[in-house]
Amino acid sequence: MTASGDAGSPRWSVLIPTWNGRHLLEEALDGLDAQVMRDFEVVVVDDGSDDDTVAWMRSTRPADRVLELASQGGLAGALNQGIAAARGTFIALLNNDAVPEPGWLAALDRAFTTTPEASFLASRILLYDDPSRLHAAGDTFSRDGLPGNRGVWQPDGPSYREPCEVFGACAAASAYRRELFDDIGVFDEDLVMYCEDVDLDWRAQMAGHRCRYVPDAVVRHRLSATAGGPIASYLVARNRPLVAVMNMPGFLWRRGWWRIAWAQLKLAVAALRAIQGRAARATLAGQVASFAHIPRAWSKRSRRQRSRRVADDYIDALLEH
Repeated sequence: MTASGDAGSPRWSVLIPTWNGRHLLEEALDGLDAQVMRDFEVVVVDDGSDDDTVAWMRSTRPADRVLELASQGGLAGALNQGIAAARGTFIALLNNDAVPEPGWLAALDRAFTTTPEASFLASRILLYDDPSRLHAAGDTFSRDGLPGNRGVWQPDGPSYREPCEVFGACAAASAYRRELFDDIGVFDEDLVMYCEDVDLDWRAQMAGHRCRYVPDAVVRHRLSATAGGPIASYLVARNRPLVAVMNMPGFLWRRGWWRIAWAQLKLAVAALRAIQGRAARATLAGQVASFAHIPRAWSKRSRRQRSRRVADDYIDALLEH
């Protein structure tokens, strides 16, 4: 049973968003039961599931909290509901299709203690079916306006065993000081899911918050086990340009607008070549749909850029070529 250590609030809140994920939750929760670090609560946020997730949780996991949302509103909204309900000083996010190693939370706790300048943390996320390879060792963002996972598909070698500063944290397994959300707000619900964590990375970095990669915080992740397929292709393609519009400072657009446009064109051409596939058609539909959302993204951009606290050189050094 996972539990908080004292009678007061727990040190950590571990939030697990889920939608029709009853078949995945048990292994994720077993991983939390095995944690060396014990001062935490579990908050499962059920995003309008129509399976037996809520009933199963309440009958088999009475010590854990369940937030039952009336209807499916998307991952970003579910995470925000969980953050609002969390009682911990620190907040960890864990996908329902991710399984933490026993030392995961303890490693994150040590990192916050030893690096007080870090406001959020990235885990070392391995592929569930091939844990010799990485899914993410932190988030990246390139000057062509595209997000990425550091080390994705690469062997889990020595170069990913050292802590370092990174652009951001993949929200499949990440951690945040509560003060970060108090300062910059929570996830952008207009993005629904996919790239909502990259958008938060941008807002945090522009406000001067640092992200630390913690290689000892290990999680195995089944990729897109809950919400993959064409819907993922659509939302990723729609959200990538919106994140760039909302967050990339003007000096990056002036210097490399052609690079950003070329990257989107290459993605469209690749999708056209594979047009018979559902994912390719969804990618094209997502790119087209992004144009309708640009006016709203532009209004957010104005607010974000006005509140930026870091210099151009700092941002430029964060991005990949």
